[in-house]
Amino acid sequence: MDRPAPGVGGGGAEPPARDGPALRVSGLTKRFGDRAAFEDVSFEVARGEVFGFLGPNGAGKTTTVRTLGTLLAPTSGSAEVAGIPLSAQNGEAIRRRISVMPENPGLYLRLTVRENLELFAALYGLRAPTVRIESALDAVGLADRSEDRCGRLSKGLRQRVGLARALLNDPEVMFLDEPTSGLDPVAAREVHELINGWRQRGVTVFLTTHRLEEAERLCDRVAILNTRLRSVGRPKDLRSRLFGGSLVVETAAPLPDPGAVFGRVTAVKEWSEGDHGDYLLSVSDPRQAAPDVARAVVAAGADLVSLSESQHSLEDVYLQLIDDGSAPQ
Repeated sequence: MDRPAPGVGGGGAEPPARDGPALRVSGLTKRFGDRAAFEDVSFEVARGEVFGFLGPNGAGKTTTVRTLGTLLAPTSGSAEVAGIPLSAQNGEAIRRRISVMPENPGLYLRLTVRENLELFAALYGLRAPTVRIESALDAVGLADRSEDRCGRLSKGLRQRVGLARALLNDPEVMFLDEPTSGLDPVAAREVHELINGWRQRGVTVFLTTHRLEEAERLCDRVAILNTRLRSVGRPKDLRSRLFGGSLVVETAAPLPDPGAVFGRVTAVKEWSEGDHGDYLLSVSDPRQAAPDVARAVVAAGADLVSLSESQHSLEDVYLQLIDDGSAPQ
C-alpha cells in the first residue's frame, strides 16, 4: 500500500521508518497542573511485538496512549514513535505511521460499514481508498457485511469495524485501548486472532487491557503502570523475578516424615504441606530440581501421583506490583 508523500503539511523531518524499535520512551511525564497522569516512564517496544500496557483505572494508560499518539504534548521526557521523534513538528509524520483505536470506536451508526470507512479514508486523505477499504474489510472478516448499517451490528462486529478503520493507513504501530471490552468470549477470541495475525505481518501492537488472561495469552511483554512504571518484561520472567520457582508434589498418602524426604534435595529451599498428601516446594530451578525430588519421594517408599511446576498467574504479578509501590522495574 502506498503512503502519503513524506513531509506534506507536517513541517518536520521524517526519519527512515524501519530503523530501531517501534517505540522508544525515556523519562516521559504528563502533568495536569499539580496532578501527574504518569511520570518518568521509560521503555522500548520492538517492531512486530505485541506489548501489553496494564494498570488500574486512573493509572495513566490512556493518557500515555494519547501522548504517544500525538494528541497530548508531554510535560517532560522524550519518545520516538515509529522511528520519529515525538514533537509538535513531527505530529503529522507520526500520525501517518500509526493508528489509535479507542475503547469506543466512534462510528456513525446510521452509515453502513463501507460508508464509515469511506468517510474516515477521506478524512485521512488516503490515496487509493477503495483498495485500502477492501483490504481492511478482508483483514477483519467483514467483506460480506460492508453494506450493513453499523447501528444494526453487534458490539463485537462494531469493534471489528473499528479495527478495520485502524488498518486503513497501513500502520506500523497500532494502539488498541481495551479492544475486547464488553465482548463475549467468541467475539473476544476473534479479536485475539486478528491481533496474532498482525503480529505475524510485523505490525507492532500496543495493547491496553484490564483482562490479565488476555495479556498473558497475547503479549510478548507487558508493562505494569500505576502513574509510575512498576515493571516491564515477559510474564514468565516477571513471575520468576517476584515469586521464584516452585514445585507441587502429590503423593497417594501423606509422607510420614516429609522434612527428611525433601531435606535430601539440595535444591529445595523450603516446603509446606497441603491437604491429602500434596506439598509445595520452593526451589532454585524447577526443571533441575524435579528429577531429584521424584527420586527422593520414590526412595522413601511413597507412591508419587504427580509432580509439576507451580505457576503464579499474571494476576498474581499484577496485584503484587500494584500493591508494592517500591517494586523494581
